[in-house]
Amino acid sequence: MTRPLTAAQRRLIEAADPGTGRLKGTEAQLTALVKRGLAFRHPRPPHDHFLTPAGHRAREPRAEPSEPSEPQAPASTGGVFAARAGGEPVPPASEGPARTREVRSAWQGMLELRRMTNPDASTDRPCAWERTHLVQAAALALEAAGHRPAGAAEGEDGYRVRETPQPDAVAVHAPDAPTLRACVETLEASGWQAGEYTEPRTRRRYVLASPRRV
Repeated sequence: MTRPLTAAQRRLIEAADPGTGRLKGTEAQLTALVKRGLAFRHPRPPHDHFLTPAGHRAREPRAEPSEPSEPQAPASTGGVFAARAGGEPVPPASEGPARTREVRSAWQGMLELRRMTNPDASTDRPCAWERTHLVQAAALALEAAGHRPAGAAEGEDGYRVRETPQPDAVAVHAPDAPTLRACVETLEASGWQAGEYTEPRTRRRYVLASPRRV
């Protein structure tokens, strides 16, 4: 069962800098937020603490505080935000404008995480978290750009992001060539290296994408 935020933790999050997400509090308070996945400690001196994307979402009005857990693609359940990888058997809890707000907030939080954790403060290429959560990161970039994920039914139009045998790449499938090309353009603009390939057996085109390092 998810533990709600304490009143002190809620006040700490709400008092964070609205632009950078920088937090102020005691070491014990900040460490507690880090353990819940709502904050991270910057690796460079003075080692300030900042909100993670989950921490930013917890600031939103009527946001349900939740214990962040490791995102499980492609499902999006239990109140924990997960970008839609396409083909989810269970639709996300929120739809329409509410879902749009959640995705926009998550993408802004991701850009902030890039700025705070990339050595050169760059926001134009993926950060370490994205490199260890490839499916979720690529799906977030696509959904935030307005691409439509596939529904649960096999063959339903929309993108599908899936793992590959390569440890640093994901495959993106789409129903037609224009949609596939649009996915390539979005991923490249979001800091990914992406190229189109053909599956040997089915002859279907797909995109292979990996986070750009420079």
